[in-house]
Amino acid sequence: MPTHIAASEDDVIEAVHQGREWQSPLEIVGAGTKQAFGRAVVTMGSVLDVSGLSGIVSYQPEELIITARPGTPVAEIEAALAEKGQRLGFDPPDWGPLLGREPRAGTIGGAISCDLAGPARIRCGAVRDHLLGIRGVNGLGEAFKAGGKVVKNVTGFDVPKLVCGAFGTLCVLTEVTLRVFPKPPLSTTLMARNLSNADGFALLRKVWSSPLEATGLAFSHGNALIRLEGEEQPLAEKCAALRALTGMNMIDVPEGEVAFRALANGDVFDDAPFDVWRAFVPPASAAEVADTLDAPLWLADWAGGLLWIGTVPGSDTVRPVVNRFGGHCILLRADEETREKIAVFEPQDDTRLEITRRVKAAFDPMGLFNPGRMWDGV
Repeated sequence: MPTHIAASEDDVIEAVHQGREWQSPLEIVGAGTKQAFGRAVVTMGSVLDVSGLSGIVSYQPEELIITARPGTPVAEIEAALAEKGQRLGFDPPDWGPLLGREPRAGTIGGAISCDLAGPARIRCGAVRDHLLGIRGVNGLGEAFKAGGKVVKNVTGFDVPKLVCGAFGTLCVLTEVTLRVFPKPPLSTTLMARNLSNADGFALLRKVWSSPLEATGLAFSHGNALIRLEGEEQPLAEKCAALRALTGMNMIDVPEGEVAFRALANGDVFDDAPFDVWRAFVPPASAAEVADTLDAPLWLADWAGGLLWIGTVPGSDTVRPVVNRFGGHCILLRADEETREKIAVFEPQDDTRLEITRRVKAAFDPMGLFNPGRMWDGV
């Protein structure tokens, strides 16, 4: 396929105008670390490579905001923030190795477009809670901006939220502004062992509803992991309060940060011969979902709100169970044949699909951007 190399917003505009003239769809690609995530679609069009739209535009540590171009590696942004004792609150994971690509290459545009959030989401919120503003190019070849560079921005419709998890189907991002958070100086992970699924998830929900402000609540193989952060003395008090709250003999996990990073990245599935699903369920139902599925490999994050599930390749057993308990799921990793046969994203009812199509048409009336990446005809 022909490839357009974009190094500026003007280059993107030119590529979109050409796509409209030729009536040729555009597959939007950055670092390419998540090309295997989504529906298996063969687009008879052009590639729009936006990896050249890279670099931090501005960073104001005192205002807790950073503006960057979408092709900027997440690792570059995290390094710049770390120098000032700050971090991205939504804790973006690195799925490169999980999807067969190199580590630490994922871009901030890809993280936003694929709605990536790690364990700290339980405390700090999802991507949409941190994206303050965007610049982009719509399907008419028009540059536009939405949102702003302040947290309290109430002017007009909150367009930035729409691009979170839209997989590049609405517009081509050319700039993003995010709020950032101070990075606590210390972190401690405590573990309760040998718990049943029911007891483990109940423990995590109890901690979640407490004032301890945990930034990680995970469960795997009978072990509950709880991450607490803060200054030395307040953190010690939190740990004592956690032990008093649970009444358990919890042990310190020296490599707790490594464990939570491995959880976020899905490291346990890297070399496992399974399809990988992410199921979003009511935390109170997590134990029942896990028991019902009886999957060969699974683990939980977000106090049970997120289940990582490994299944036999080509199996479609996860979604019916998850739907029965009021949840939904995404097929994160599978071969092309499976992604052609099984819905990668949750199927939409007629009403929701019509809304999705209207939103798509408002931004991209000719359907140029990543057509069919999420649902057929969108």
